[in-house]
Amino acid sequence: MLLQAGNATRGTPAKVAGRASSSLLLTEHDEAIGGPPSLIDKLNPRERELVLKQGRRKVLNRGQTLFSQGARHDGIFLIESGRIRVFYTSPQGREITLAYWHPGNFVGGPEVFGGGIHQWSGVASTNCSVVQLPGKQLRTLAAEIPSLAIGLIDGLAFKGKCYSALAQMLGTRSITQRLAHLLLHLVELYGVEDADGTVIAAAFTHADIAHMVGATRQWVTISLKRMQEKGIVQTKRSQIVVCRPDLLEEMRGHAGD
Repeated sequence: MLLQAGNATRGTPAKVAGRASSSLLLTEHDEAIGGPPSLIDKLNPRERELVLKQGRRKVLNRGQTLFSQGARHDGIFLIESGRIRVFYTSPQGREITLAYWHPGNFVGGPEVFGGGIHQWSGVASTNCSVVQLPGKQLRTLAAEIPSLAIGLIDGLAFKGKCYSALAQMLGTRSITQRLAHLLLHLVELYGVEDADGTVIAAAFTHADIAHMVGATRQWVTISLKRMQEKGIVQTKRSQIVVCRPDLLEEMRGHAGD
């Protein structure tokens, strides 16, 4: 099943449009929902022109790989449009999603100046446009533009806290709690009011959700079916509608597997 939509539509509240560039990750900290400050927005027009002049624009279709775990590291990618999923794949082939990054975010760290190999992979979860800044040029620019250097540090610090929060969630919360938490997070980011509750207006499959909470697709499907039987959620035109966020709050607080 697919959670449809994703683009703003008539009747979409300002909250959705305003948070369309937010990061999506599993964290207990509300301040992480908004994502890190945009790297480009920190720059004045002249600085922005200098940075983008060194970049190479790439357009990716949904599902296309931007960088691969184990591949050589070289610089960062500024997201102009679309959504990039960053994930880790175990030797056994299991995936865990670290985050979905949106326009204004950059991906490709932590070795932003190049060297070493990628610790995880990045793939376009929607059609995307990115600007690649090679490591050598980025190092030169960071030395010349203090605002860029500070932005890189701020972005890396934010990502470090996000991945720490993910490890904490995986280590201290049950799968059921993590699923409830994620659904509430999706409501916060993409919620559109409906007669039956709040529609999650974004495109995520059961497999996508499973990769975020550290479960299997089958487990997610069964759990959502149980939630529907209890009136907590409802499937409607291939969408998830959250009917009882209060019960999700209870599940997030002290549910078991």
